[in-house]
Amino acid sequence: MRPRHTLKEELTIRKLVTFYYREMSKHFYTRGERHDFWEFIYIDKGEVEFFTDLGTYHLRQGDILFFMPNLFHGGRALNKTTSNIIILSFECDAACMSVFEGDCRFRLQEDEYRILSFIVQEGLLAFDPPVNSPNISGCPHEKESAVFGGEQLIRNYLEIFLIRLIRRRRAEQSAERQASPVGEKPGNESFTNMIHFMQRNIAQNYTLDQLCDIFAISRTGLKMLFKDHAGIGAMEYFNRLKIDRAKQLIREENGNISAIAENLGYSSVHHFSRQFKRLSDMTPSEYARSILARTKRIGG
Repeated sequence: MRPRHTLKEELTIRKLVTFYYREMSKHFYTRGERHDFWEFIYIDKGEVEFFTDLGTYHLRQGDILFFMPNLFHGGRALNKTTSNIIILSFECDAACMSVFEGDCRFRLQEDEYRILSFIVQEGLLAFDPPVNSPNISGCPHEKESAVFGGEQLIRNYLEIFLIRLIRRRRAEQSAERQASPVGEKPGNESFTNMIHFMQRNIAQNYTLDQLCDIFAISRTGLKMLFKDHAGIGAMEYFNRLKIDRAKQLIREENGNISAIAENLGYSSVHHFSRQFKRLSDMTPSEYARSILARTKRIGG
């Protein structure tokens, strides 16, 4: 018999406790609770505030917050506005889940959001009532006519989602340690200042020479600084920040494509669309349709 390799499992999810896609009213408020299982809250639309033993969190569309077992937590609406949120709680005793302990909040990246949308899509098909039903309460119930493999896909997608977030958090923690004063790279503070400057002035159109003048650095020095810390050039980094911001505005339905291009300082919508296509492999309109399609599938 030929030898076999047993695949290693870092974490497994066998039991869900709650799984909701909820439209919360402008009067939403919970006094708070604590329980012996994991939970996360994702804000799909609007703004909410959650409070825990560790602090208070103002969450916006795209934010996800984890509650470790036995952590007291509650929430309320902000500014008398409605919101759509995903609430998913589950059992998991894997050691790697320690990454999500304490103050653990993420702003989901595009690929992470895509996996979460797959989880919700399967939840709409696998359970009765579906996860977006106002009648659902407590533990999910199997749907008699559910499509084949739905619950297994939920488990698989959820495990993939958590593994990707764990990898990301560990990479961020590693980068923070490397950037500590003991092992700080030369120019790290300068790089951070430049990034903050770009984020504050994302609607401007700076040339490489203008950035060099602003930060009193040579072209060669600026190129080396970004290559060392980001792996790409300064202008490419700035362009990617603009496109990331454009994606956020599209997701939030904050203006049409022309208005977004103008707000981000592009000379024309054609220039904006070309750059968006180059960096995202789809046009702004295609991206908007993909987001709208996902939202419709999730929201029902």
